[in-house]
Amino acid sequence: MSKMLKTPLLDEVNFPADLRKLKESDLGQLADELRAETINVVSSTGGHLGASLGVVELTVALHYVFNTPKDHLVWDVGHQAYPHKIITGRRNKIRTLRQGGGLSGFTKRAESEYDPFGAAHAATSISAALGLSVASGFKGLENNSIAVIGDGSMTAGMAYEAMNNAGSMNRRLIVILNDNDMSIAPPVGAMSAYLSRLISSRYYRSLRHLMRDLAKKFPKRLEQAAAKSEEYARGLVTGGTMFEELGFYYIGPVDGHNLEHLLPVLKNVRDSNEPGPVLVHVVTKKGGGYPPAEAAADKYHGVGKFDATTGALVKAPQGPPSYTKVFAEALSAEAQTDNKIIAITGAMPSGTGLDIFAKTFPERCFDVGIAEQHAVTFAAGLAAEGYKPFAAIYSTFLQRAYDSVVHDVSIQGLPVRFAIDRAGMVGADGVTHQGSFDITYLGCLPGMVLMAAADEAELVHMVKTQVAIDNRPSGLRYPRGNGVGVEMPQKAEVLEIGKGRITKEGNTVALLSYGTRLADCHIAAESLDEIGLSTTVADARFAKPIDEDLVRRLAMDHEVLITIEEGTIGGFASQITHFLAFNGLLESGLKFRPMYLPDFYIDHDTQQQQYKIAGLSAENIVENVLKALGKYGTKMTSSV
Repeated sequence: MSKMLKTPLLDEVNFPADLRKLKESDLGQLADELRAETINVVSSTGGHLGASLGVVELTVALHYVFNTPKDHLVWDVGHQAYPHKIITGRRNKIRTLRQGGGLSGFTKRAESEYDPFGAAHAATSISAALGLSVASGFKGLENNSIAVIGDGSMTAGMAYEAMNNAGSMNRRLIVILNDNDMSIAPPVGAMSAYLSRLISSRYYRSLRHLMRDLAKKFPKRLEQAAAKSEEYARGLVTGGTMFEELGFYYIGPVDGHNLEHLLPVLKNVRDSNEPGPVLVHVVTKKGGGYPPAEAAADKYHGVGKFDATTGALVKAPQGPPSYTKVFAEALSAEAQTDNKIIAITGAMPSGTGLDIFAKTFPERCFDVGIAEQHAVTFAAGLAAEGYKPFAAIYSTFLQRAYDSVVHDVSIQGLPVRFAIDRAGMVGADGVTHQGSFDITYLGCLPGMVLMAAADEAELVHMVKTQVAIDNRPSGLRYPRGNGVGVEMPQKAEVLEIGKGRITKEGNTVALLSYGTRLADCHIAAESLDEIGLSTTVADARFAKPIDEDLVRRLAMDHEVLITIEEGTIGGFASQITHFLAFNGLLESGLKFRPMYLPDFYIDHDTQQQQYKIAGLSAENIVENVLKALGKYGTKMTSSV
């Protein structure tokens, strides 16, 4: 696991102001110590290692050259900001990373003034940095706004929307394109560094300004031709023509691990008086400087605890399969006999399990990049031609495609199948990745079928059920983590749409669960039975359409009805409440209590602890039953 490190220079750097006191010749050693500290930390906490290792030198250079926090430094996504956190006053807390009460795994405004904008979703940095820059202009400030965005995030359309807007302004905006998907051969790297220093220098840009003024003396056509010629000439040398077309002054590519290349370019950009946005193309290696990460296929993008010396991952105890894996294998099994099944992911093939599907059906699996809106409309086009697209997207990322879900899928009634991973609390990734809202934002759409798997066996049946739904859209939600260990079915079955099931019979209390809180409902039911409150447990299976017969029976035959879901207000309980109200089932003494996620964001912690904070544990269920009966606080006790 982790070990004590000798970091004499890093020990002297508590904040970037301390960093800027060092000699440039010392920055290489500082970067080495910062990389070693990052590896040491993540080996004991887990987290996003590869991205952070790739930007160690860039982090040092940016904080050395720019006057942070006066200059705004915005990290896209934020999962590469661990070195940034270490040198911005948070080293003493860095081993609390992604733990309850500790530091976030992403940038967070409430955590530090060095995080001017919080993030965890891709491609927001340029828009945010532009907003910060314009706000500085309104305030009469001349500080810099810098956005650091990876090549992966540049697959998202939002980045280009922001660049197109920025290119039409004369605001100071610096975009660092952190490209870890290309390499620079040594001779080319040296030439690139020379050219980058040249075209970023005041001399070159002053000369360019002079030539532009002279060109204005030409007829309009010649002036425009001269400007284009200069842009395209630089574009041919540096590869930045597209960015020039968007209105950015392009510099690069620059070796992001070579401080002798990085520092002069960043200084030139900082000291330039030229208005308008600049893009500096920096080439880095994900996992750079740590051989185990460099050698890994995913460059240790996200890891659990590991041995810092060898890179060997600490093996978790064997348990039930993950919901993600069960989904992927179930979909692959269905695709064996149905060649119209298509799988779509937005840059998350391993996160959604579709890497498993792609091994067998590479021609039927599409990774469209970080472009969820496109993914949904692309799926809608396939569905319009009779294919059976499965859009496997995290709940929190599907939020980004909501207009496409409404306009391109729901209104047209197209049978796009949404496989909604990471539904509910997600543990260490925290609020930005929690699937809290999908029951509500999908449940309000006419014609939508919504399902939630109570366990891994139910998930298999629900995948097959989605395959069979060919006249309207459907959503299937399931959580992060492993199943509960139930026996897996030998053969998947198509479930009757809108029909739930009774899993335990009683006659006083009814617990109606939607999703994986079913296991906690059974624990709560045992405790309630022990104190003489005979309890029925039901698995709703569907939030839309609801099982009206089941709900009516539970309401009429029990004194208390509790609904439990892993989503926010307006979701499953809302559907049940409306049915009860319009059918007069709340007028005969029924004590109805809905349980759902509270009206506040729950920070990173273990999933178990997050559900306790949310008030959705077995103990909370028992408490709500007793409160409904007016017996909470009496001598009646349970064993939860």
